[in-house]
Amino acid sequence: MNKHATTPNLKAEKIVGGVATDQRHDSAHKHVSGTAVYIDDMPEPAGTLHVGLGLAKVAHGTLKSVDLSAVRSAPGVVDVLTFADVPGENDVSPSNMRDDPVFAEGKVQFYGQPIFAVIANTREEARRAARLARIEYDELPAVIDIWDLDPVKDKQVTTPLILKRGDAAAAIAAAPRRIKNRMWLGGQDHFYLEGQVSLAIPGEDDEVIVYCSTQGPSETQHLVAHALGVPSNAVTVEVRRMGGGFGGKETQANQSAAIAAIAAKKLKCAVKIRLDRDEDMTATGKRHDFAIDYEVGFDDEGNILGVDFTYALRCGFSADLSGPVGDRALFHCDNAYFYPAVHAKSAPLYTNTVSNTAFRGFGGPQGMVGAERVIDEVAFSVGKDPLEIRKLNFYDPMDAIGERCFTPYHQKVEDNIIHRIVAELEESANYARRRREISAFNNNSRFIKRGLALTPVKFGISFTKTEANQAGALVHVYADGSVHMNHGGTEMGQGLHLKVAQVVAEEFQIDLDRVKITATTTAKVPNTSPTAASSGADLNGMAAQNAARQIRKRLTDFAAEKYQVPHDQVVFLPNRVRVGNQEVAFNDLVKQAYINRIQLSAAGFYKTPKIHWDRSKGRGHAFYYYAYGAACSEVSVDTLTGEYVVERTDILHDAGRSLNRAIDLGQVEGGFIQGMGWLTTEELWWDNSGRLRTHAPSTYKIPLASDRPKIFNVKLTDWSSAYEPTIHRSKAVGEPPLPHGMSVLHALSDAVASVADHKICPRLDAPATPERVLMAIERLKREAAKPA
Repeated sequence: MNKHATTPNLKAEKIVGGVATDQRHDSAHKHVSGTAVYIDDMPEPAGTLHVGLGLAKVAHGTLKSVDLSAVRSAPGVVDVLTFADVPGENDVSPSNMRDDPVFAEGKVQFYGQPIFAVIANTREEARRAARLARIEYDELPAVIDIWDLDPVKDKQVTTPLILKRGDAAAAIAAAPRRIKNRMWLGGQDHFYLEGQVSLAIPGEDDEVIVYCSTQGPSETQHLVAHALGVPSNAVTVEVRRMGGGFGGKETQANQSAAIAAIAAKKLKCAVKIRLDRDEDMTATGKRHDFAIDYEVGFDDEGNILGVDFTYALRCGFSADLSGPVGDRALFHCDNAYFYPAVHAKSAPLYTNTVSNTAFRGFGGPQGMVGAERVIDEVAFSVGKDPLEIRKLNFYDPMDAIGERCFTPYHQKVEDNIIHRIVAELEESANYARRRREISAFNNNSRFIKRGLALTPVKFGISFTKTEANQAGALVHVYADGSVHMNHGGTEMGQGLHLKVAQVVAEEFQIDLDRVKITATTTAKVPNTSPTAASSGADLNGMAAQNAARQIRKRLTDFAAEKYQVPHDQVVFLPNRVRVGNQEVAFNDLVKQAYINRIQLSAAGFYKTPKIHWDRSKGRGHAFYYYAYGAACSEVSVDTLTGEYVVERTDILHDAGRSLNRAIDLGQVEGGFIQGMGWLTTEELWWDNSGRLRTHAPSTYKIPLASDRPKIFNVKLTDWSSAYEPTIHRSKAVGEPPLPHGMSVLHALSDAVASVADHKICPRLDAPATPERVLMAIERLKREAAKPA
């Protein structure tokens, strides 16, 4: 960890920095001081060239002519690359559908699609030259929005999914009450601080090293090799850290990496590509926006009897990860609720926009928003507090016997603790008292209205692509007792490396600063899954633990033989090992093992047990376990302008037996703010020509520090432990907190509903910008004024 490890205390009762202790992020001091090295901070090899992209200026059309003569003759230009310069396959499709070209070939399918790349002596020269291209298009009709598309008849980028259990149509038809409606749910830009960037350095023969800001080094390796027409063993991808990812670098990094590598190999020198914010937002994918159709049947008490959902996604021009994103939306269309009968289908619709991709939550949050809209509809119909309807329809608690614990994909929910979490938060947040106080406030306030909402989260943990649920790690113990750790996960600020280092320190019972964190590289750990699906610590922690345990067993065997004691008398204590009646410093035992030629290196491996999924049948054990949580938010809304502030948010989140509560609390806080931004202020808007108009901080509003709740109480459960044997019984905490932002959307909905005395469901779509809030207020006023 530290450059100079401290001398361990051989008589300490506990190691410093083990599992379940609060430790600061290993690079925190570097982040705040500006000394953390990102790819753009790396010293450039002599003669490094730079890339500028030539992007399409129409949303859909054939390339009538492409005149790059002025580009080639511009100052500083060394070369210009097009599809004809791709030595292998002109494709970086992560779904192997050959629908995602490195450079447009013959046609363009979205405004901003890369057509060519300029390679110049400086980045400025490359970017200036790229603007000199003369390109003529034969424009074709473009599909930009999905609202008016038919989810059955219109073009889709991949095969949709259907989930069903029971007869939803019959249950809805027989229900005492029925509601059918539609909602709009916007997308979101990742807005990572570090944009897409890669530095490619050619080696001898077919070799190339690519330093890339990617969440999936192995996938980037394979697709770069694919584009170069070489085997994967010729390509090494390395990443020490990313300046944020949020899913935006799971597949979207591959194109930049491929362009840099192609140029580097062709020109036999280092080549770097770094997109600026406008290019990044224009040319890379985002969170999918959805049109959600729903029909629900329920009784007079508010018990849901049957639901039917259609989740239509704006996918963009290629499949990318839209199939699994749509799948996960359906997996979470229940959120924490049991549906006696359910039918749900996805519609991954083709549009002439940038291909949308993974984003923190991977479709799960969109599925949950649909579920919560149904809860709102039921609550307003029967005249009850939405929280009452939520609790009424929860899955049965853990270990319950009966039918109310099966999901729409036929998996039994065995670890349900949402009842306790909601009950504890309801009490600690003083929900009932504040509900009364807000009602009194609204009755006496003409223009400012307050709203309150408490929303639950049940989030499934695992890749639904079964083979992705595996990880590798490499651990070396050097002769001086210091430890080198490497695994397949990537660090994007979430503290993954630190958590895995804590796991390794715990296994050897040595202080954390004896464990060296190293860059993720495909040269050390092969065939890794992307750091996504909240699985980073689960998978890589287990793999590293497996490697450390192999070495620890060898040390135990060696000590037992050398000192002639039974194996159970070899006990690892803090920074030392008790062997029989004596104690040996860990460093000394390691030195002795080395002298006796004991292997002190191990490759670890882990694959998630129990999970299986049959997509064709829409059933299986898709998730290893669930993470739970709840959030309660209060807002104030100016009914004259639609502007609002978040007054208070209370969150209780389940991280199991947290590996590092300090890190996990930060993840919960950040996840909530990102979710709140998605559902309130972050609006993506394309004009009729398919041009993204919200492509910079001046037009796209992410939450500021001043937008956070005035009172912000975040707590992790201190009693929860993972139901399954996860790494030290911890739970994933990357994605599950993001849907807590739903509490703000529904608090706004509650405030809007007050203008019509809570008689009409506000049906507030997202993002709930001040404009959208104001329009909802005016609509409710008009509806309330209509004669009964």
